[in-house]
Amino acid sequence: MASVTFIDGQYRALVRRKGHKHISKRFKKEALAWAWARDIEAQIDAGTLRATIAGKDTIGQLIEKYRNLRAKTRPILDTSTEHYTLKQLTRTLGGIAAAVLTVDALLGWAAERRDEGAGPYTINMDLSKLGTVIRYAGEGLPDVIGAARPKLSCLGLIGGGGLRERRPTDDETVRVLKWLAGEKGQKYADFALFGAITAMRRGEVAALKWSDLDVKNKMVGVLRKHPRKGKVLEVVPLLGDSWALSQRQPKMDDRIFPVHPQTMSKYFTEACRALSIPDLHLHDLRHEGISKMFEQGFDIPHVAVVSGHKDWKHLKRYIRIKPESLHDHGTHPEKPPSPGSRTSAASRPRRSSP
Repeated sequence: MASVTFIDGQYRALVRRKGHKHISKRFKKEALAWAWARDIEAQIDAGTLRATIAGKDTIGQLIEKYRNLRAKTRPILDTSTEHYTLKQLTRTLGGIAAAVLTVDALLGWAAERRDEGAGPYTINMDLSKLGTVIRYAGEGLPDVIGAARPKLSCLGLIGGGGLRERRPTDDETVRVLKWLAGEKGQKYADFALFGAITAMRRGEVAALKWSDLDVKNKMVGVLRKHPRKGKVLEVVPLLGDSWALSQRQPKMDDRIFPVHPQTMSKYFTEACRALSIPDLHLHDLRHEGISKMFEQGFDIPHVAVVSGHKDWKHLKRYIRIKPESLHDHGTHPEKPPSPGSRTSAASRPRRSSP
């Protein structure tokens, strides 16, 4: 029979059957412990239990092998989304032996991720990365990811990303920035505002270094992912208040904003909860920055220089134009920007022809 016991901060799954040696394993999640134990029992019943289970790599060990494999040609940066995805997979699945990873174990894992607040798209992306790890570091392990996808999709645990249409109002932005400055520190408010103006991703802002700045031309080198070249350094203009924001940061680190990207997201979410602001994420500030540039008259090529998009079909997913902004755009084509906006009459690019 199988049992799960909470011992020393972990859940120990124990399987005992007459004629078989006791098998046990510890997990951080109770659901994963039960899923593993039931799978072991099923293998015993079917007579397919592998004698070498104890010697197989865990998911955590496969992830480490994958990191080492990538380090030889395309290292995984500590500020990249991939790095955090692998950390999350290590935290939630790292203790499971890869050889006994089953569909039921993945269903339990996905349900746990959902309960932690992850959406279907995020879980789907995590699952894809796990599949990549197993494919390249698993040495011929079966495709349990592919086998689990239909059931995960049917249960609504994985799905597409959909299109976000949420933009913060001016009042929401002011309140969130004030809360961050007062509760967590000015650098967090500056980080969020800088990201909103420049439309940079959180990892891009966190990775900016003082040595990347071109003071004469008010530019900065941004390390960005490229669809074919991996990571490339792109030169981006710091328009409007973003330059002043960068210059007022204390030089106590080689980075301009020495903030962990996940910490920034966590604090932003805390701010929204404390202020009762619904359905607003840190990444929505990137939508805000891109949409405002279009509202101010920038055309596609100019916006792409700032946002880093290489394809219009991807860039347009971020555009959420406010209808009321078209009054100024059409009636006052030469109207100067309001005080505090990111552009000046001299720096604003010429509007495209209709």
